[in-house]
Amino acid sequence: MKVEKIDAINYNNGKANDVEEKVVLDETITLTINKEISRSLSAIEDSLKEFAVGYLFNENMVKSLDDIKSIDIDGNQINVEIDDTLLKTNETVLCSDSAGGWRSKIKHVNPVESDFQVHVSELLDRIEELKNNAEIWQATGGTHVAGIVHNGQFVVKEDVSRHVAVDKVIGYGLLNGFDLSQSYVIYSGRMPADMVIKMTRAGVPILASNAAPANSGYNIAKKGNITLVGFLRGQRCNVYNNKNRVIFD
Repeated sequence: MKVEKIDAINYNNGKANDVEEKVVLDETITLTINKEISRSLSAIEDSLKEFAVGYLFNENMVKSLDDIKSIDIDGNQINVEIDDTLLKTNETVLCSDSAGGWRSKIKHVNPVESDFQVHVSELLDRIEELKNNAEIWQATGGTHVAGIVHNGQFVVKEDVSRHVAVDKVIGYGLLNGFDLSQSYVIYSGRMPADMVIKMTRAGVPILASNAAPANSGYNIAKKGNITLVGFLRGQRCNVYNNKNRVIFD
């Protein structure tokens, strides 16, 4: 597990005690694309190939796995070679990652066409399963957790960044042959535009969370035909946009 112990003082009910606390072990990860674009971010040094693939798709730099010529990982350095045709288009620089990079106004949103449906009871069960599988979060409270569900398979990834956690699960799905149009992503975190746009670019029809959507995320969901499910807590949730994808009986 990517954690380490540090010294701390715990204050509780008027008493202070020396304790050891677990914290998530994050590193500075550098992703370099075609030796000309470099992106550094704080992340857990785990599932880096999945992250790279998810990032390339979610930032609209590639359209298929065939567009990725190579991925070389050396410690915390990721070097990627891709078909550079897409790098020369305007859409490529419209980065959705709010943690940095080439953030700009999202001008084009391609609607996701999918007849996929999921029962609300499954979503309520999955958010609990998501928390139960978040080992680093349980130990430290310092990560976001994301999962992708496809044909009964449920794969969970954690990271200090919600963007990276989602990139990792989408990358996993792509590398393992998931039909993303028949899948959904469930994660811990708000749903603003910069997260919802990842779903449209990857072709995932449903994004579910224990947190709230932002107006910007709702607007992208409408343009991109994405179903948002928020406030998954206990036995309740809210469903926004294309509600036919969630079955309530």
